[in-house]
Amino acid sequence: MNNESLQVQDIGEQGLLKILQCFCPAEIIGDDAAVLSTEPDQSLVVTTDVLVDGVHFSDRTTSPKDVGWRSAAANLSDLAAMGASGLGITVGLGLPGNVAVNWVEQLYQGMTECLQQYNIPIVGGDVVRSPVITISITAFGQAHPNRIIYRNKARVGDAIVVTGVHGASAAGLELLVHSQLGGSLSDSARLALIKAHQRPQPRLDVLPLLWQILDPSSPLPLPVSGMDSSDGLADAIVQICRASCVGAVINSTKIPLPTAFQNWLTKEQALEYALYGGEDFELVLCLPKEPASLLVEQLGKGAAIIGTIVEGSTALLGDDNQKTPDQVLTLSRGFRHFES
Repeated sequence: MNNESLQVQDIGEQGLLKILQCFCPAEIIGDDAAVLSTEPDQSLVVTTDVLVDGVHFSDRTTSPKDVGWRSAAANLSDLAAMGASGLGITVGLGLPGNVAVNWVEQLYQGMTECLQQYNIPIVGGDVVRSPVITISITAFGQAHPNRIIYRNKARVGDAIVVTGVHGASAAGLELLVHSQLGGSLSDSARLALIKAHQRPQPRLDVLPLLWQILDPSSPLPLPVSGMDSSDGLADAIVQICRASCVGAVINSTKIPLPTAFQNWLTKEQALEYALYGGEDFELVLCLPKEPASLLVEQLGKGAAIIGTIVEGSTALLGDDNQKTPDQVLTLSRGFRHFES
């Protein structure tokens, strides 16, 4: 029986673990737990993300390699959102017995391809039988206590920065689900949007620039607040405002959008994707205006200042020309678990 026709139930737990251990550092795997060292004066940062077949991915839109990539990227994005560099991840895998062994191998290949960009290893995990494929990843990172990015530190007068374009991932998913859409798109534009959904890039690359701009030698906590936009740009802005007890004014014309939207979507449709589509994995950061401008200049590639933190408790969306009334951003229009 060749490897491509093997199912998990054919080789059992130990047989599968033997295959999966090949994706982990040999010096770490084999004991009951992994041992990770942090650098002196660093805080340990831990995040867990769970993906379920039929909820977060499906074979209609995502190959097993891309499922693996997205699984790893979601956790690395959470580390980046906290200002942390990665140390390693563990993978908890729930599988029906009839899943192909080759599917699982490709899943881990996708994870590894994402992790290798940042020299982050898979350091352990668990495999169990489950009625549905479930992937639970815990990522471990480290950050200096004064460089940890919290949601509750935004201050009135801060500029609101996004590190890249928004709406591409949601648009890519729409194109995968409804292949008849986007007839006006070029092949390259269509593929770019689909790639944004299947292979999102966690923005760990932003952190070294941010620390350099904000004077890492300062003994005081650095003046930055934020989170990632995995649940949508509107969600991130509202969550930061709630945690910081502030309001925000966002200029809709400043939100960076994929160039492919120009000849495909109306302004209203493009904003809907950008604000509520989710899974773009960009960072939404609040910091003083001067360093914010410098960060945007150095990042390029769609980074922009899209608004300002203000007094109050409401996040409002307007535009330069005031042609449309202000819209209140809300948490209710994006994806929500346990809602039909």
